[in-house]
Amino acid sequence: MDIVKARALNDAELEDELSVARRQLYDLRFQLATRQLTDHSQISRTRRSIARLLTVQTERARAAPTTAANVAPAGAGGER
Repeated sequence: MDIVKARALNDAELEDELSVARRQLYDLRFQLATRQLTDHSQISRTRRSIARLLTVQTERARAAPTTAANVAPAGAGGER
C-alpha cells in the first residue's frame, strides 16, 4: 500500500489493513517454508506495507496528545 493511500484511511480501516497485511505476511512465510512461493519479492513488499501502516499509526498517535497538551486549562500551575 502506498503511503498516500494509508494516510487517507481512517483509524478502523488502518487497523483492518494492518491485520490483513500481517496475515498475508504469515501466509507468505508459510509458503516459503513449504517451497510453494515463487515470487520472493512479495515478502519484502508486504513488510514495507506493514511498516508504512505502522508509520501512519505512529504519526497519528504522536499528533493526538500534542493537540490536547497545547490546550491547557485556565489557571494551570507552573507559570512563572
